[in-house]
Amino acid sequence: MGEVAVIGAGVAGIQAALDIANHGVKVHLIEREPSIGGHMSQLDKTFPTNDCSMCILSPKMVDAERNPNITLYTLTEVKGVTGDVGNFTLSLVKHPRYVSETKCNGCGDCMEVCPVEVYNKYDAGVGVRKAIYKPHPQIVPNVTIRDAEHCIECGLCYDVCGPEAVLHTDEDFEHEFTLDVSSIIVATGFEIFDAQKKRNLNYLRIPDVITSLEFERLICASGPTGGIPRRLSDGEKPDSIVFVQCVGSRDITIDRPYCSCVCCMFAIKNAILLKEKNKDLDIFMLYMDIRAYGKGYEEYYQRAQDLGINFIRGLPGEIIAGPDNTIQLTVENTETRALLTLNPGLVVLSVGMEPAKNSDETAKILGIEKDESGFFSQENMKINPVGTIRPGIYVAGAAVSPKDIPDSVMQGGAAAMKAFSDAIKN
Repeated sequence: MGEVAVIGAGVAGIQAALDIANHGVKVHLIEREPSIGGHMSQLDKTFPTNDCSMCILSPKMVDAERNPNITLYTLTEVKGVTGDVGNFTLSLVKHPRYVSETKCNGCGDCMEVCPVEVYNKYDAGVGVRKAIYKPHPQIVPNVTIRDAEHCIECGLCYDVCGPEAVLHTDEDFEHEFTLDVSSIIVATGFEIFDAQKKRNLNYLRIPDVITSLEFERLICASGPTGGIPRRLSDGEKPDSIVFVQCVGSRDITIDRPYCSCVCCMFAIKNAILLKEKNKDLDIFMLYMDIRAYGKGYEEYYQRAQDLGINFIRGLPGEIIAGPDNTIQLTVENTETRALLTLNPGLVVLSVGMEPAKNSDETAKILGIEKDESGFFSQENMKINPVGTIRPGIYVAGAAVSPKDIPDSVMQGGAAAMKAFSDAIKN
């Protein structure tokens, strides 16, 4: 019986790996970040049920680590693929962690004594981490990573570590290895759109204009503000919030003509969570079209309206900085033709999805194609929606197109069964 490689360990990749492994086939789960989990691990709640995101994801992460048929490779990237279906050889490179994965027990003593603080990617840049760190408390594997770029070599982490798991730079190094597998699943996920490309919205020029992912970390109980949304300019609670939709989606001026599918519901979810806790908070949602297409999504949208969230069909031409960190924007309600001037305390840009970084290189390495939007192409959307032009290589999740968590999980399961079929034939 053959083995399977899953590239990318977000929720789609984890689901695919678990489905294959539970059928008795060996799986190699490959992730370039220090922990598996992907973007879903950054979320507080999921729509339309408002369930805790990590309550759903964390058991899957732990199951993937404990399953005897799954081998995890974190901080690892694919550099080459040769062979055909039933007989692929992957060339991989593992980047140094500078912490022993066998000795570290995840206690965090090294993080407590580290004097260096840098922006935390997991918190979308609105929080900080140490030079030796865990991206978040529930990482898998539960092992710290030392950031050699920002480490000042003070030696405190070496001294405090009882198991002597922290390695010196020359004790851990980048190394290459190969894997032989029957089939490959590509679940490399997505990146969020860089809102700086929409210069009229003044993201990063006005401190209280933030992205939806940054806002997600602010309202998350494990986030840098303990779940209380605050203005980045002065740390105060905003008295009104404006959500601006379709930033980096459905916009031909920046070569993003496609809809990112989740932005409407993502913003509605956060607006509902805010309004339920802060009934006096004024919330406005500026939109082009509300796309509530999934099961229970229209009812969720209606719930937001019933709570008093203001939906205005129209997008602002520009966001302007006023005196004393104030914000002003003018929008035309295209349903009533009325002009409305808003002075929110906080503006949240609902940024869209775009292909994962290095996806061009990944497609070239794997010998598969990309579509006009830059995501990986499917062989046939109706007959084989997880297949590619190269037999034995399958795609799943947001690597194929923007999609929500249920659709990503479903497609991960579909790709798993295709890969499993190849494995049992070889």
